[in-house]
Amino acid sequence: MAFFVALGISLAISIISYLIMPKPKAPKPEAAKDLEDPTAEAGRPIPVVFGTITVKGLNVLWFGDKGKRTYKVKA
Repeated sequence: MAFFVALGISLAISIISYLIMPKPKAPKPEAAKDLEDPTAEAGRPIPVVFGTITVKGLNVLWFGDKGKRTYKVKA
């Protein structure tokens, strides 16, 4: 009888530990990784922005050099 009690307790503890363990985060899909660079594709949604925000993965027709340029302007 003691064997079945120990077996039931160990089974209950195993089930509880499985239910409360942290779930792994799903990896980012390959298609979502490509959205960082601007592209020109038909059918992609156009974001509507209110206020100041950084929009990544824009759907554009032309994009120049990727980099920063500093300009000095005399005013």
